[in-house]
Amino acid sequence: MEIIGKWRNRDGLRQAARRLNQHVSGLGLTLLTSGLALFIFRVLFKGSANPPAMTPFQQPHLPALGPVAPIFEQYWLTYVAFLLTPLATWVLYRTTFGLWVRAVGENPEAADSVGIDVRRVRYAALALSGALMGAGGAFLSLAQLGTATFGIVAGRGWVAIAIVIFGNWEPGRVMLGALLFGGVEALQLRLRAIGVNVPYQFLLSLPYLVTIAALALAGRNASYPAALLKPYRREG
Repeated sequence: MEIIGKWRNRDGLRQAARRLNQHVSGLGLTLLTSGLALFIFRVLFKGSANPPAMTPFQQPHLPALGPVAPIFEQYWLTYVAFLLTPLATWVLYRTTFGLWVRAVGENPEAADSVGIDVRRVRYAALALSGALMGAGGAFLSLAQLGTATFGIVAGRGWVAIAIVIFGNWEPGRVMLGALLFGGVEALQLRLRAIGVNVPYQFLLSLPYLVTIAALALAGRNASYPAALLKPYRREG
């Protein structure tokens, strides 16, 4: 009886954990994993002042395109990102899995009533989005910078969430939001390179300020998924 009681108590704690506020639990996991990443980084590289260097991906050279060549001389991961936009649109609106994702995001009770495994679909979507975010973070080391330092992402993950809200969960509009942020970031780098008489702290914050402004303007009319950040517990 004591073993059964412990098992029931453990199961109750597991069920309670699944019903936690996802805002709070998400922030907690972010803080935990950030601290763990810093600890592992310091253990692996012994607190060295010189960050580890790596050979970055090379950009293609297309002299045949003439003056427009720099526009198309991008890393191959950039082209993958552009191709993912129509692919994501097709998956979300033309496949059964996409229908499941939209259903569990809007009305998990109704999805469950027709036999869709809400928990499995949510975990699959979470794993897929996590893999894509990991690839985006790795791009900074493997392509853009050629080195790895702690905090290299510099808050871009939060910007990505803001861009999704700005794009109203539509892949095409999300891509336009990402291009807006990337364009402003490239602009501030160019302004710093030519020596514009503006405090560099302001230039560094410029992409984030633009993102906040865009989110403030577009976020009011965003149609959030009805079940966004709401835990689901199957009754019965």
